[in-house]
Amino acid sequence: MNRYPAWKYILILIVVGFSILYALPNVFGKNPAVQITASGGGQLTELAKFEVESALDEAKIGYQPVELVGGSLLVRLANEEIQLKAQDALKKALGKTMVVALNLAPATPQWLSWFGAEPMYLGLDLRGGVNFLLEVDMDTAVSNADERYISDIRTLLREQDIRYRTISRNERGGVLIRFRDQSQRSKAIALIESNYLELDVTELQDASGEFPALAKLTDASMKETRKSALQQNITTLRNRVNELGVAEPVIQQQGMDRIIVQLPGVQDTARAKEILGATATLEFRMVDQENDVQAAVDGKIPAGSRLYNTRDGIPLLIKRQVMLTGEYIIDAASGIDPTTGGPDVSITLDGRGERMFSQATAEQIGKNMAIIFIENKTETVEENGQQIKKKSVVEEVISNATIQSQLGKRFHITGLDSPQEARNLSLLLRAGALAAPVEIVEERTIGPSLGQENIRQGYNSVVVGFLLVLGFMFAYYRMFGLAANIALTLNLIMTVALLSILQATLTLPGIAGIVLTVGMAVDANVLIYERIREELRNGNSPQASIAAGYDKAFSSIFDSNITTLIAAVVLFGFGTGPVKGFAVTLSLGIACSMFTAITVTRAIINLMYGGRRVKALSI
Repeated sequence: MNRYPAWKYILILIVVGFSILYALPNVFGKNPAVQITASGGGQLTELAKFEVESALDEAKIGYQPVELVGGSLLVRLANEEIQLKAQDALKKALGKTMVVALNLAPATPQWLSWFGAEPMYLGLDLRGGVNFLLEVDMDTAVSNADERYISDIRTLLREQDIRYRTISRNERGGVLIRFRDQSQRSKAIALIESNYLELDVTELQDASGEFPALAKLTDASMKETRKSALQQNITTLRNRVNELGVAEPVIQQQGMDRIIVQLPGVQDTARAKEILGATATLEFRMVDQENDVQAAVDGKIPAGSRLYNTRDGIPLLIKRQVMLTGEYIIDAASGIDPTTGGPDVSITLDGRGERMFSQATAEQIGKNMAIIFIENKTETVEENGQQIKKKSVVEEVISNATIQSQLGKRFHITGLDSPQEARNLSLLLRAGALAAPVEIVEERTIGPSLGQENIRQGYNSVVVGFLLVLGFMFAYYRMFGLAANIALTLNLIMTVALLSILQATLTLPGIAGIVLTVGMAVDANVLIYERIREELRNGNSPQASIAAGYDKAFSSIFDSNITTLIAAVVLFGFGTGPVKGFAVTLSLGIACSMFTAITVTRAIINLMYGGRRVKALSI
């Protein structure tokens, strides 16, 4: 009686070995490191490695062998103080050609990496990470709305055969439309107001004999535009963070025009900053082949066109009229162009974008079309000993190709410099363009030293709670308590292993969940052992009491754990950030305790007492 078949013991041993293997990387921790990547998203080579080593040697900074990992360089250092010194030295030596970012590199031995065993992520309050405070450029959000109305109003007036002189954005906001006579202006105002209720159209006085009208957003519409821009930026940033693979980020609104982004345990802080701050979008325009490029270079740029330079430095005259923008892109994927073997990005448009682009390209077959990559950047420069933020708009012609046929819903962009650039561009387009540029007004890289006190206190709370439970169980239940203690230890190891396998983020509330689980994990054993003692008091034999104790206590154990698990699931569903971390550790702990408290303790008790005559139990 009370004997397990061999396969159950083998199963338990496999689970124990598996748990120890995947929990072990957390013992080794992580090393302070500096990560160097190419500023243009390219691949670094052995030459860059030599430059980094020379810069560190010149600054007399000790370091471990520099690693070339996935086209980036990783320099492991002894502590955080040396890490900061190394970052400053490398920034001065490498300049703007490379991005130098603080990082933490796992110190996991190679043999553990062969099994895919990695340490769990630690939250911003434990491990550190990056904290950004972003400010949304609301003036640009309103300006972008005006630009969209210019195109829409132009199309509307042409469809209704209403003649106008020019349509442009007014410097003080709104869309300025100039007409030849009063009748055309009156018709246009009535038409615009009936189609765009959010616009307020007024007649303006003009001494030059023209008849201008100004279409502006109403106060309510302008407020809604600003609010919408902020919410769209939050959604876009969340999509970009998801693409980066950051676990449990915090992205939330602060005030009317600011967004907080916390990225705990980011692996590549440089790329995170680049992706979050980028307002990348595309514009498709026709190349001006009617006018002389050289004359434009000499300063005689024709009206309606603009002079650009390609990445090769070749001047190119491009028409100002935009055929299509990135807001109509619903999907983008990087790949390899089968004809050239170079990197490309495949684009998919929505229904409206498809109709617009199909109509525009049908009229331009045989002519050249340029694709312009537009990105708003903000960088901090030092002038006269002061740090000054400078805004700049980078516009690059990434493609100049002849339209061979009418383009539709899907097409490809080629001419990119590297696969990394193709991946970054597809990520930005897929996650969506920001409704308005954002400026990083505050950036804090939170090192692990700031979380050491939290880690120490959290670790102490787990250890103290764990030892108190172990002491009580052994003192009160003797050998049965020892079996419960072994199961409790395994429960803790299994929880850590599952957190590591799932690459979940452990935060301070998550540690609280583990402490709570330590206490709750022995509840099942208390129920079982009290049932066994009750059976013994009723005069049952020791073997029958063990069997009855486990069988009769199971329903109570199952009910209590299920109700707690339901509460944890609700917390995870409705909570955010730290609350989710608490719910995750609590759920994993409950699931593990069901296995350890029932199966593992029963296996140990069976080994001690099963299959033989027993006069008394040490309980």
